[in-house]
Amino acid sequence: MTVYIGIDWSEQKHDICYVKEDGQVLRTLQIKHSMEGFHDLDKRRQELGIEARDCVVGLETAHNQLADYLWDCGYPDIYILPPKAVKSAQGRFRQSGAKDDPWDARLIADMLRTDQKRYSLWRPDSLLTRQIRSSVRMVLHLTRELVRTKNRLRAVLLRYYPAATNLFSRLDSPISLAFLRQYPTPQQAASLNFEEFSQFLRSHHHTQRAGWVRSFNQLKEPYPLSDPQIGAIYMPQAMTLVELLSVLVRHKELWLKDPTRLYENHPDRHIYASLPAAGTLLEPALLAKLGDDRQRFPSPKVLQAVAGTSPVTNRSGKRKTVYFRRSCDHEFRYIVQQWAKLSLDASPWAEAYFRSVLPNCKTTNDAIRRLANRWLEILWRLWQDRKPYDQLLHLSMHTARSSSR
Repeated sequence: MTVYIGIDWSEQKHDICYVKEDGQVLRTLQIKHSMEGFHDLDKRRQELGIEARDCVVGLETAHNQLADYLWDCGYPDIYILPPKAVKSAQGRFRQSGAKDDPWDARLIADMLRTDQKRYSLWRPDSLLTRQIRSSVRMVLHLTRELVRTKNRLRAVLLRYYPAATNLFSRLDSPISLAFLRQYPTPQQAASLNFEEFSQFLRSHHHTQRAGWVRSFNQLKEPYPLSDPQIGAIYMPQAMTLVELLSVLVRHKELWLKDPTRLYENHPDRHIYASLPAAGTLLEPALLAKLGDDRQRFPSPKVLQAVAGTSPVTNRSGKRKTVYFRRSCDHEFRYIVQQWAKLSLDASPWAEAYFRSVLPNCKTTNDAIRRLANRWLEILWRLWQDRKPYDQLLHLSMHTARSSSR
């Protein structure tokens, strides 16, 4: 007898519902998010006289300790249901719109009971892949925080010290942060002569001497001078943001080494290392998103939909509407679009395709997304075949298809 187990997951507790093949509810319970609670879930299954191999488990997220526990206990059929799919099915039992966690657990179990073929089995990735995924996410998180803090610092400087915003190539560069520490007010910077400015750059090992004159002239531009009282208000904020940026930059540099180190030992590395212009971060990032299980994305269309590069099409009668896909893995979309953008300088095919679709796109980003969509189709094939990308083979096949039309 197959039993369907629906789990409504939350941080503190989980609602569980056991449902038979005919839809009859066998048992409901609520467990704490603890090892004691996890053991209780498995104990109730044993009390029902059901083997773990006869259970089909459904929940809305795989990245939690409960999913890991169930896999380790021998539950082979674990399905991860998209939260949006569960939400859209809320009227299955109640038309009033009422909602609570136990009913959500029953809903998940019932969705598996009737629509199991619509969802894909979850298989955990190897420990190495999970380590790479965790490290990549940390780097991306630090990058977002760095951009947010840098933008805040720029806004503060524009209020009282605009000359410092464009003094060097990047506001978060070590030389820019060092200059703000040593000369935190426009009055202090205004008193510098070129020799003093050059001495500062030499002491901080700034080797791009060709730009020293430009930076000094930028500093001496006739910007509007803020009242010293305004500077006294905003300068402490700027110094705090400078220190935060320094910490973020340092830790990002450290974390960037981690996915690269782990990625070197992955058996699929040869696939991603062959991709044009993916680089030291995007290669392990793409690997982390696809994972190890080749059944996770049974077709390129599924992969493209998850990454959000393919549009959504609505058809009704003679009406057809194509619109931007909002429900997707936004981090995945960011990663693959960054790769597509970089590939323009490394792949003749990518540049030619981008230029061919650009006139039909409303924005450049739309054309980049279309290129990313094509790259994912290619990557899916390489991933399935476990083969590296061969640009010459790809170009010859592309030419052959074009000439046969």
